[in-house]
Amino acid sequence: MKNNVDLQQMKLRYGIVGRDEALDEAIKTAVLVARTDLSVLIQGESGVGKEVIPRIIHDNSLRKNKRYIAINCGSIPEGTIDSELFGHEKGAFTSAIGEHEGYFGAADGGTLFLDEVGELPLSTQARLLRVLETGEYIRVGSNEPRHTNARIVAATNVDIPNAIREGRFREDLYYRLCTINIKMPPLRERRGDAVLLFKKFALDTATKFNIPEPVRLTPEAEEVVNSYKWPGNIRQLRNITEQLSILSQERLITPQTLAKYNIVPNSNMETGLATLNNKSASSEHHDYENEIKWLAHAVIELRNEVNELKKMAGTDVTASTNVPSVSTQVKNVSPQAQPTLPVTARTITTMDSTRNNQVDDEIQTAEEIVEAESLNLFDMERKNIIKALQRNHYRRKAAAEELGISERTLYRKIKDYGIEE
Repeated sequence: MKNNVDLQQMKLRYGIVGRDEALDEAIKTAVLVARTDLSVLIQGESGVGKEVIPRIIHDNSLRKNKRYIAINCGSIPEGTIDSELFGHEKGAFTSAIGEHEGYFGAADGGTLFLDEVGELPLSTQARLLRVLETGEYIRVGSNEPRHTNARIVAATNVDIPNAIREGRFREDLYYRLCTINIKMPPLRERRGDAVLLFKKFALDTATKFNIPEPVRLTPEAEEVVNSYKWPGNIRQLRNITEQLSILSQERLITPQTLAKYNIVPNSNMETGLATLNNKSASSEHHDYENEIKWLAHAVIELRNEVNELKKMAGTDVTASTNVPSVSTQVKNVSPQAQPTLPVTARTITTMDSTRNNQVDDEIQTAEEIVEAESLNLFDMERKNIIKALQRNHYRRKAAAEELGISERTLYRKIKDYGIEE
């Protein structure tokens, strides 16, 4: 775009609200790259509005009269994702009663937007890489290569470099997708845009539900909205505005009203279990799987240390001058730390029994604490999932995005925890 008038027209066309420079740069880049066929990777936290960028790219490209298909890779079950993307032949599997074209076939000549591309299984990533390099793909149950001229635009809220290090994402696919990289800024970095968005959502909600007067913010409430971290970004702000518009008896929203919805000044509150790791508000999202792995590792290390202490309890103490407390050895895992016990000629005969009793008591206390912490973590995760579902009116996709996990992972956790929807 050549001037600010063009930029403003683009924002009006797609309902984009904000004055942030990083947001403007993302829009400009999308328009500039639109007339090429280069692959584009859009990166940003969940809820920042990444889905508007591929729409801008398609509408301003030479493919604008062809099909635009947007799919969420995280919501498709892993067992059927290849069939959904690349199609299948009749009889390829039990439920394949007919041929299926697949999204790559349907988007031929147009644009295919792959949202949450970081959730794709590694086997599917290999197939996608081939499409990007050669334009060829093979249907499930077929040996015949097919060709597609679909333009690929992908988006993710996953830290791809970290996923590459962990072996969850192919490095060659990342560089092939990221020919052009567009980054969408989080809402907390868009100074003043939160209040503008609040006003827009309030007006939209009032119009949609025929509410006579949209809610408004007091100057003090505007400061709260601007200073709040908004871990759920624009999506969270929209949900809060809709709730206030419908549930609040007062049309003038004060800081006290916002506090009822946990919107408080300079809040570092994060969604999910992120606070357990003291993550900053700038972190991408919380990884529950890593949290569980960390806890399991801690349990194993503690048990190994306890086993070492058991062995020490059975050794000869005649050469020792002091017997250290077990709580010191386990680094304060037990809150009832025992003082050191000096060994003399008169006490050495009773030391073994005393020491063994002390070890057994503290080992039991340490193991009880570890078990309790483990149970607390799982219970906390279950409660956070339930709260996220409730806040999003049990819409799984919105709840999953707020929690920073895929819809498929959320579905599995709902099933594992026996959560009723």
